[in-house]
Amino acid sequence: MRCVIARFPFYLTKAGVLEAMKGIKPEPVTGESVTIGRRRYPVMQVGAVITRQDRRDFSAGEVARAMAHLGFTCRPAPDPEAVPDLAAAGRVERASALLGAPPAAV
Repeated sequence: MRCVIARFPFYLTKAGVLEAMKGIKPEPVTGESVTIGRRRYPVMQVGAVITRQDRRDFSAGEVARAMAHLGFTCRPAPDPEAVPDLAAAGRVERASALLGAPPAAV
């Protein structure tokens, strides 16, 4: 499939992307991500590997759109409000957050 990333045309195939990402260790996912094989990669890491360009040259949206057209599963960035800040919480709050909230009283 022909796609344009950072104003340059690329001819990508699903098999080509799988081959390019083989052996690449995923970085921690903090933004948009794409599932390739059984691993979740940050979209910007995938873009840097398949285009061999600097990450500042393209946007996450360009790469996510291309990966979605190839049939890969793309996920949006996690909601920062949904993830509790466990580093700032005390021991009791941290344990409560990890174990889950108690059931609501009736």
